[in-house]
Amino acid sequence: MNSLHSTAVRYDLQIIASWIKPGSKVIGLGCGEGELLQYLKHEKQVKETGVELVESRVAECINKGLTVIQGDINEEIHDYADDAFDYAVLSQTLQQVYEPLTLVHEMLRIGRKVIVSFPNFGHWFVRLQLLFTGHAPITPQLPYQWYETPNIRVLSIKDFRTFAKEVGFNILKEATINTDREDKTGNYVAFMPNLRATYGIYLISRLDSQ
Repeated sequence: MNSLHSTAVRYDLQIIASWIKPGSKVIGLGCGEGELLQYLKHEKQVKETGVELVESRVAECINKGLTVIQGDINEEIHDYADDAFDYAVLSQTLQQVYEPLTLVHEMLRIGRKVIVSFPNFGHWFVRLQLLFTGHAPITPQLPYQWYETPNIRVLSIKDFRTFAKEVGFNILKEATINTDREDKTGNYVAFMPNLRATYGIYLISRLDSQ
């Protein structure tokens, strides 16, 4: 099979991949068409597992040679043993989950480390659209009309940091980034990230982990 180049992978997924050690066991929850898992399998030789709800996306993953099952991540996750994986990844899906607290707890149970990413609803453009137009904001990262959006949780980077303190888990790494319209390139945002970054990416672990 052809080698994958980092430029073919979404910018946020490139960052996530850079945090994962070669040869690890990785589960991708809501893995979509397997872009990240395919990259990790070929570039870092990980042992991959994916869970995806949409049948056509599962078929695409299987066509890529990935080990992916079809199912609801909120239910399937209970079937895995404690510390079954080195990394559990939830990429740009947290805002679509009905019970994010339960899911994050379960991810921290089955994964020694957990990676979560989400679009930042605290971004300045989102705030200005709501303030000046009075309509639900639409951006490249939040492209849906209110009546068709899968995003049922509105969270910002600041919200996630507060969530970490209240729920009780360690933030090991944080990447706050901006991306282009296709999410292929981007840059880190260090100054006022809650206002200026379009995505937040976090590597987290249980409080009792080493």
